[in-house]
Amino acid sequence: MKAVVNEAYGSPDRLDIRELPTPQPEAGEILIRVHATTVSRTDSCALRAHPFFVRAATGLLRPRRTILGLDFAGTVEALGRGVVKFHEGDRVFGLTPDGYGAHAEYLCLPAEGAVSPMPPGKRFQELVVCEGAWYANTYLERFRLGPGHRILIYGASGAIGTSALQLAKIHGAEVTAVVSPPHLSLARELGADRVIDYTAEDFTALGNCFDFVLDAVGKSSYLQCRPLLKRDGVFAATDLGPCWQNLLLATWSALTGTGRVVFPIPRQDPSFLAFLRERIQAGEFRAVIDREYPLEKIAAAYRYVETEQKAGIVVIAVVEEDNDNGTDKGS
Repeated sequence: MKAVVNEAYGSPDRLDIRELPTPQPEAGEILIRVHATTVSRTDSCALRAHPFFVRAATGLLRPRRTILGLDFAGTVEALGRGVVKFHEGDRVFGLTPDGYGAHAEYLCLPAEGAVSPMPPGKRFQELVVCEGAWYANTYLERFRLGPGHRILIYGASGAIGTSALQLAKIHGAEVTAVVSPPHLSLARELGADRVIDYTAEDFTALGNCFDFVLDAVGKSSYLQCRPLLKRDGVFAATDLGPCWQNLLLATWSALTGTGRVVFPIPRQDPSFLAFLRERIQAGEFRAVIDREYPLEKIAAAYRYVETEQKAGIVVIAVVEEDNDNGTDKGS
């Protein structure tokens, strides 16, 4: 199989597409032929080992796991012993264990893991949305977001931001989206009640009228956003922030019992995929695809992600698809 291999930390130029043996499913596992995956901010950080402390988990001098990729959508190719939940040929989507392995033509993972049947009538490229949705859901669950709440999402155009916006509306909240000028119409299309162009308006001057503020791109801070929060409002960010301040403030908030800053650790919950599948099938949640690259151009995809200008997701087409029906060309 073809796989994108990185044996050393560094720039996308270090990525190498190689032929590797196709993995075989063990008991309780399924083998998936990957049709589509993504390059995300998580992948970019893992490639460069940024921030440095991640090396404690990924390998101090070089990566322990050399194939990145968290999101996938594809077909079940083979079943390990004892698997009854899936059948060969099933169209599935989900998340790889520990965020590795989807930048390849084949992938093995537990049948009881974060994998779900695809909604009917959808293309594979439309289902590689789980990472952003998973992160967003982690924060909204920590907020206990519900009807009547008001939330401001800073950076509502990225993978996490577009997911958070849509999920917040599903939960019945009133959403203010803060984005750059090219993404104003996108935020409105996704259902934002109010859209702020941060280059033209100081969003921090809106007043303390929000129950929650989510910095979905890690470019703001609690001190900057504190004037937006109600007396019992809560701030969360998807990045550690300068000098790890978001993690430190969240720890202090927990110790003092104020709960003003939270920094929840995302966890894979297979039940969330069932919820997401239902919302996609109902037309309440959709992929926002910025660009699509073939597997052979994955280094270019990484370089684009590193510009921090993407809206939604950057898709890698591992298998070329027929845009009309989502099937392999020539099949």
